[in-house]
Amino acid sequence: MLFGIEYAISILFLVAAIVMPLSIGGYLVKIILFLIAMIFDVIAFTSRYYAYLFIPFIKGRGKRVVLSNEDAYYLSASADSILKKVGDKFIATVYILLPVYTSSTEMNDDQKLEFTQKVSRMVGITRDPARFTTEVLIMNKDDYLRELKDAISQADNEVAQLNLNKNPDKKRMEHYKGKSVMLRNLLNDMGKVTSYEEISYVTVSAYGYKEYEAVANAQQKARELISGISSVFGVPVSIITGNELLKFVEPEYLIPYVTVTTQMNSDLESKVI
Repeated sequence: MLFGIEYAISILFLVAAIVMPLSIGGYLVKIILFLIAMIFDVIAFTSRYYAYLFIPFIKGRGKRVVLSNEDAYYLSASADSILKKVGDKFIATVYILLPVYTSSTEMNDDQKLEFTQKVSRMVGITRDPARFTTEVLIMNKDDYLRELKDAISQADNEVAQLNLNKNPDKKRMEHYKGKSVMLRNLLNDMGKVTSYEEISYVTVSAYGYKEYEAVANAQQKARELISGISSVFGVPVSIITGNELLKFVEPEYLIPYVTVTTQMNSDLESKVI
């Protein structure tokens, strides 16, 4: 449709430029009409063969894409709660870390029964709604890998310093060379394998008409839960704060970019090989 209209307009301007007498506008008007006809001819050609590229872009400029009508959540000023505004109320959610040091695969039948009873007691600690979750997350190994690289550089520097001496200490030389090789092998192994961690946690929420009120109410409920869970399991229980809190709600914390990049590189290398 667009191709036909633009092509027809270019033909009209071309015919007008040809049949127009020089006495009306002279060569200048003819040149302008020829240029306009050429522009519409180029537009017609483009719309004929490349419309699929620019038409969606032009139409999309006038549209507003709404991903969610809900207000976004945000971290509280104390960095220990997730806040969200619903209407005229604020809802605060606290995440409580539940350390579990044993696995059912390592328990006998009596230990499994005892653990199940503890979980039942934990669920009945509070009358307020609470969510008990066990989640497997991808570990962010960026800091650990950086420490390995620093240790390798330090070992290599020691070897270089020893090589500057005329009579280097052979034992120290072998020690740092072996250390460098060991750390490099460890770095290669850690970079190829994706590491996971299992985290058990409890979430409890409360509302208030002010941010601090919602946070205070949620923290009060969390302290009651912490006291009960500690007495049931006999382990220290704490509130998750800061960046550790964001790993439960932010995709970039759920799957660290370092892990994703490493995985992509390993996949690419395997395809090349």
